[in-house]
Amino acid sequence: MSKVTQTSARKSDHIQINLEEDVQSHLTTGLEHYYFLHEALPEINLSDIDTSVSVFNKTLSSPILISSMTGGTNEAYQINLNLAKAAQEMNIAMGVGSQRAAIESPQIANTFKVRHVAPDILLFANLGAVQLNYSYGLKECIQAVDMIEADALILHFNALQEALQPEGDTNFANLLPKIEKICSQLSVPVIAKEVGWGFSGKTARKLADAGIQAIDVAGAGGTSWSQVESYRATNKAQAELARSFVNWGIPTAESIKMVKEAAPELLIFSSGGIRSGIDIAKSIALGASLGAMASLFLKAAVDSTEKVVAEIKALKQQISITMFAAGIKDINELQSTNLIYRP
Repeated sequence: MSKVTQTSARKSDHIQINLEEDVQSHLTTGLEHYYFLHEALPEINLSDIDTSVSVFNKTLSSPILISSMTGGTNEAYQINLNLAKAAQEMNIAMGVGSQRAAIESPQIANTFKVRHVAPDILLFANLGAVQLNYSYGLKECIQAVDMIEADALILHFNALQEALQPEGDTNFANLLPKIEKICSQLSVPVIAKEVGWGFSGKTARKLADAGIQAIDVAGAGGTSWSQVESYRATNKAQAELARSFVNWGIPTAESIKMVKEAAPELLIFSSGGIRSGIDIAKSIALGASLGAMASLFLKAAVDSTEKVVAEIKALKQQISITMFAAGIKDINELQSTNLIYRP
């Protein structure tokens, strides 16, 4: 099997496993410990609540990001189209899955291309940061951005996942100077994204100093990619190794706080176990600018654009009512709201 075919097959495996198996982390996000102070007299008209937010010079109707998921297969193309059409209709942000397969095999690049159905959305390209140690450089980063006419580039960090894959790329040594070079030379902002185990403050500070402009914390509490890899394992020992990391990672709420404290100048995107508009609102109060989800949207997108739109509308309504019940009129005020912490 060629390297390209392997990459495409792996992407197909990931879609099916996420749809069919229980791959949730055994850790929680930590958001369940935080509460808004309820205001019985909010002194606001619900219809006046403003959930709009500006990110990278684009104004979104709501602080919702369709998290990076897929690409590289025919099934993935239809999923991406449904997601992008919904994002366009609802004016929210979207990221595509890793474009490595399309860099290696340009004939499948169309499975990532969604600008023709979503000309106005905030759209993020995506490559694995570790590929900078495997012959990738500025050229490939530009290719990924140009391929989908992206507004920014996500470099995703998945060290543990790579370590659990028999075919994984595990040389994460001396990546920082290469990341700094990409940040300084690429014409669009660069976002650092984990895949489900969170960022520490120490790493956030290093990345900010290297020129990263935003961090998607993708903390523990949602999909566990060690669980996903356990289902892809070809032998019992490999499966047991992957399952042993089901409790690994920094919970999403803690990662947001760590990143905010260590690198307050960074935009923060909250993902990893975000399951409702209330979770998104809590994340923003803790320091995030956007809340991102994958699994909810993936399941809807397999069905139709309309299902995705319905999910976005429900999330937006939950955010609005959360703000209303807490007496908060807009996202700026939400970002400066103190939450109650209960252990």
